[in-house]
Amino acid sequence: MSQRTIDCATPLKVGDTTYRYYSLDAAAKALGDLSQLPLSLRVLLENLLRHQDGVSVQYDDLKAIADWQELRRSSREIQFRPARVLMQDFTGVPALVDLAAMRDAVAKTGADAELINPLSAVDLVIDHSVMVDRFANSAAFGDNVALEVERNKERYAFLRWGQKAFQNFRVVPPGTGICHQVNLEYLAKVAWTEEKGDDTLVYPDTLVGTDSHTTMINGLGVLGWGVGGIEAEAAMLGQPVSMLLPEVVGFKLVGHMPEGCTATDLVLTVTQMLRAKGVVGKFVEFFGEGLAHLPLADRATIANMSPEFGATCGFFPVDEETIKYLELSGRSEQQIKLVEAYAKAQGLWRDDEQPLAFSDVLELDLATVKPVMAGPKRPQDKVALPDIKATMELEISQAIDPSRKVPVEGMKHQLTHGDLVIAAITSCTNTSNPSVMMAAGLLAKNAIEAGLNVKPWVKTSLAPGSKVVTDYLDKAGLTSYLEQLGFHLVGYGCTTCIGNSGPLPDAIAKAVDEGDLTVSAVLSGNRNFEGRIHPQVKGNWLASPPLVVAYALAGTTSIDITSESLGEGSEGPVYLKDIWPSNAAIAEQVAKVDHAMFRKQYADVFSGDEHWQKLPVNESRTYDWQKESTYIQHPPFFEAFGEPVLIEPIKDARVLALFGDSITTDHISPAGAIKPSAPAGEYLQQQGIKPEDFNSYGSRRGNHQVMMRGTFANIRIRNQLLPGSEGGVTRHFPSDEKVSIYEAAMRYQQENTPLIVLAGKEYGTGSSRDWAAKGTRLLGVKAVIAESFERIHRSNLVGMGVLPLQFTHHENVEVLQLTGEEHFNLPDLGADLKVGQSLTVEAIRPDGKVKSFQVQCRIDTENELHYFRSGGILQYVLEQLLKQ
Repeated sequence: MSQRTIDCATPLKVGDTTYRYYSLDAAAKALGDLSQLPLSLRVLLENLLRHQDGVSVQYDDLKAIADWQELRRSSREIQFRPARVLMQDFTGVPALVDLAAMRDAVAKTGADAELINPLSAVDLVIDHSVMVDRFANSAAFGDNVALEVERNKERYAFLRWGQKAFQNFRVVPPGTGICHQVNLEYLAKVAWTEEKGDDTLVYPDTLVGTDSHTTMINGLGVLGWGVGGIEAEAAMLGQPVSMLLPEVVGFKLVGHMPEGCTATDLVLTVTQMLRAKGVVGKFVEFFGEGLAHLPLADRATIANMSPEFGATCGFFPVDEETIKYLELSGRSEQQIKLVEAYAKAQGLWRDDEQPLAFSDVLELDLATVKPVMAGPKRPQDKVALPDIKATMELEISQAIDPSRKVPVEGMKHQLTHGDLVIAAITSCTNTSNPSVMMAAGLLAKNAIEAGLNVKPWVKTSLAPGSKVVTDYLDKAGLTSYLEQLGFHLVGYGCTTCIGNSGPLPDAIAKAVDEGDLTVSAVLSGNRNFEGRIHPQVKGNWLASPPLVVAYALAGTTSIDITSESLGEGSEGPVYLKDIWPSNAAIAEQVAKVDHAMFRKQYADVFSGDEHWQKLPVNESRTYDWQKESTYIQHPPFFEAFGEPVLIEPIKDARVLALFGDSITTDHISPAGAIKPSAPAGEYLQQQGIKPEDFNSYGSRRGNHQVMMRGTFANIRIRNQLLPGSEGGVTRHFPSDEKVSIYEAAMRYQQENTPLIVLAGKEYGTGSSRDWAAKGTRLLGVKAVIAESFERIHRSNLVGMGVLPLQFTHHENVEVLQLTGEEHFNLPDLGADLKVGQSLTVEAIRPDGKVKSFQVQCRIDTENELHYFRSGGILQYVLEQLLKQ
């Protein structure tokens, strides 16, 4: 390969400061015309130009991007180095636990423990731990914060230790906001700067994050996406993110949004279109004159949902709207000037006159968008508003007694199928968007004035993504109207959307269980997979914030909200059209948002409140592990570090579980409430923890003992080894006993029996959860054989030393007539394993007959193969650091 390098460093003067940047125009003299290259790929090209070293980045990598314009796709693997890493606390705590364990491993070799330090800037925002315990009263916020800190003292003290012990590691304390909204409003720079020698370099702000919705920042022209926690740890420690050059699907927007439609309606429409198109593993880049009419917050709302439409990211180039938002959110004058000057000089400024080469193109006329929701089980299942009733009734028809009604203790109401029990304005998707938040407040005002109120069986909550939301709702005079309907502030963070919805009121919970009722939740979130929102709620709908309020007024999803009355007002029936605010009324309130709000709320963002400041801090370089802790435990991943890792044939493996299509990481990874009867609940009780103090799986992600017991334990997961059953149960072979998946895995480990998992299409869709891969490994699973994999989860499996294998020749479990009762062999798996290799699988049926078939090894890059040969990505990083 050529070791040629391209010298394209160029000065850029902005105000009184001279910067240097790696000019794509200058690089084009060596690489050829780059004018049709999508802007998202230009960011990747700049990244490679800046890191040319002849080893990890070679001239041929640069040429591959330039040549992409002709073929509009590439099989080239590149090494991407993001400027920074973003974490939330659920994924951040286990990452920090691993870093602490790596420090111990380094110390045991006699080397300096401080070899383990983030080399890239890392921001961790504590936003995933607040739960909606208290609601619908003015004390809810204070009470929930106090409960959050009390429950999570060990975790938060651990994070404070990490903030002290590690360099380049900042923590945004609880009660501040959702990491993606904090990133959009404060952390992101769009143009990143770095002192290098005598020069100040400027280059595109890029990042990876441990939450799949990291993609929200692409709405600001910042290229970033979600990775597993283990990949993020490697990036923190200086390892590049290995990736194939992606296809880039252009999404052209034209026209204007119509009256009565919201950004949520737009994003659910885009999600459905792109999911139907098939964009897994691809970049989506938005262009067209419609962008001129799309506010930054709407762009961020769309970009946020990239995981739901399956893309790596949904990128919006920098333009005038970006600059307006930077001004609004209180960025410095010099930073704003730098962003505009750099984007224009580097060819990263949106230019609709310049045609770009895309792998494929979709088009949407914004004028055709209609009010919609998504559900009742998946975010890509768009349903027009008039059809919600029929869709819900179809769901209800599957109940044992579809007409069942159960009296609610203390209420003059009989709870029935379709009734709404949770209405939550929550999540990063929409609470970053002033237009939909103001719309919710205005609808609440109009409802109060019409004499309506929320039905008493509905649990209401308001969890904004940042404190700025509270400021502008207050300034608009809308907070009091939301509160009159029970939408009191419950916390600043991810709540209902991640299952932190808190318990239903006792009387409601009792009625739901007694009638086995299919009740509903409506939330302004981005996730509604089965069992995620609340274990007792089967119908979950994603909607705009004003629709959340409207359905709370109706009290049911068994209603055509476009034509049926929401309820009796002071002057008769009130319909949605009577109280829906006009676009002009919404715009009038949005105009009241100003930069002073942002500057006030972010002036002291890292200090935290008195709860945070009172937490004890250990000053040592290595962590003082507490054996009795049920939150933070030393993980087992480095116990065998230093011993050779053998890649050898798998013999006589058993199937731990057999799954169908669309098994998500929400099904695999422990999340939500911990049931006392579950293996994790039993473990905690054995440690002396009472069920009321269990907290959530997410809060205990720093304890592998809890997490491995909760892997594959989702209450809605369906293991086809036990047809008709739900929950984390399986058959143990050869005993044929029905046991929990955890118990079966432990038995198999005692019997030295390797395990595999069989699955259908889209295995591992959902959030970028490291524990979906970590738990799989700790249960003893050697390989997962599926029809197709979600990008992040496939990569995470490799990173944890679990082999992802894909059926070939349109084969699957059904075609091959596999039952899961077979023994499985992989005889040709060995030390000579190659990227994408075809492997033979032998399935030995109970009658002794052998069915052989081919699978493709989904280790996709040479870097991934290095990780697998080391036993995992973290082990590989540790080996490399010690070699240095």
